Amino acid sequence: MTHSLHSFPPRLALTLLAMAQLIIALDATIIFVALHEMGVQLQINAQQLQWIVSGYTVAFGGCLLLGGRAADLLGRRRIYRLGMGLFALASLVGGFSTSAWLLIGARAVQGIGAALLFPATLALINTLYAEGAPRNRALAIWSMASAGGLALGTLLGGVLTQSFGWSSVLLVIVPFASACALLGGWWLPRDPAPQVGRSFDLAGCFTVTLGGSLLVTTLVQGPEWGWLAPRTLGCLVVSALLLVAFVQIEQRSRDPLMQFALLRLRSLRAAMLLTLLFMSSFGVQYYFLALYFQDGYGWTALQAGLAFLPPTLVCTFGIKITERMLTRRSPRQVLALGMAAGAVGITAVAMALPFGATYWALLPGIVVLSIGQGMTWTAMWIVAGQGVPAAQQGVASGMAATAQQIGGALGLAVLVMLANAGRGAGAAGTSPEALQGLVNAQYGAAAFALLGVGVALWLRPQPQPDDAALQAACATER
Repeated sequence: MTHSLHSFPPRLALTLLAMAQLIIALDATIIFVALHEMGVQLQINAQQLQWIVSGYTVAFGGCLLLGGRAADLLGRRRIYRLGMGLFALASLVGGFSTSAWLLIGARAVQGIGAALLFPATLALINTLYAEGAPRNRALAIWSMASAGGLALGTLLGGVLTQSFGWSSVLLVIVPFASACALLGGWWLPRDPAPQVGRSFDLAGCFTVTLGGSLLVTTLVQGPEWGWLAPRTLGCLVVSALLLVAFVQIEQRSRDPLMQFALLRLRSLRAAMLLTLLFMSSFGVQYYFLALYFQDGYGWTALQAGLAFLPPTLVCTFGIKITERMLTRRSPRQVLALGMAAGAVGITAVAMALPFGATYWALLPGIVVLSIGQGMTWTAMWIVAGQGVPAAQQGVASGMAATAQQIGGALGLAVLVMLANAGRGAGAAGTSPEALQGLVNAQYGAAAFALLGVGVALWLRPQPQPDDAALQAACATER
């Protein structure tokens, strides 16, 4: 059930929801350009430096279901404000860190804040705005904020690091997150009274958070540890056991964290696959292209960051196209076109990449893949919320976002293996073998996008169960 648009200031509320996504996207990219200076000033080794990025990813990916449950149970506005408060506090601590582990810890707390914010924000959009044009419009604006955050992160990271030092990339977030946490008390609608008889399912929260975090950690570290190393295999086994224990706990719980009846919705199953494939195709572009720009073209980090500005602007254009297309086309058709554009665009970039080419040669492929990225991003979150009861929107958003984070870690790990497959043990990053490996990884990313076309076509229109029917199915699992 959606709230009346007259019961809260809709434009101001949407501003706060878009700001949440802008901050999450900004924080994911603003750190990259500052990593070199962090390593020098704090005397951080290469493995610790990786964990400044991975600590955020692991905490974010591992805590999303917990964040979704908290939003459904404790109230979306309350969790939004808590997530923003954590973001502000962690950014402040991170900006004044004097050691590697304090900085990594602050980044992990930022990840927890993002894991609270993301499902709460999506759940608010999916319950405050009616399904159809109002919700599509809200999701398009939310998506444009995400694209803006990615672009601003690469550009702002370079400018701030060069002008004020590495700590500024964290401290710049503090006033914005603090203001959003404060304004949420006025601009977001009040949370309804908590439902009687609902519990937090602590055993389920513990096993899925620990199991999910360990799985993402292992996928991130797998290329460095070695996939057949005892440490890697041991972590995979332990994470699998924890996730199996989670399923067993949920099947016996009177009030489970995750209602498996939600998986009866083909739209949610498809959305989970699409978010996974999205990150394995579109989501890895920053990593591989940034490496090629610097190792192959010899660009500085700031030049590489500026190179991502045009594709982000084109992605915003793709989001606007999607909003208009959805008035005439189904999300299934938009998703299939978006993923197909991704496969074509990424392949065109891979063909133009070989050493000696210029940025202009890459531009046609970048334009096509960026339009596809904007189309896919908006449409897949529309699909994720279709047919989901209002009381379950937080957990459903957490499920789709968890698949997104696992897809990012797993897709990157697989493509890094592909990139290194033909590379000699002593080959430098600028060697022909290493550069060809980056091109091969791009072809792999295009293959993931092509799989996404198949998933989108599998999403055939079907009658969705209403809230009462699905709630009844959920109740039978308790």
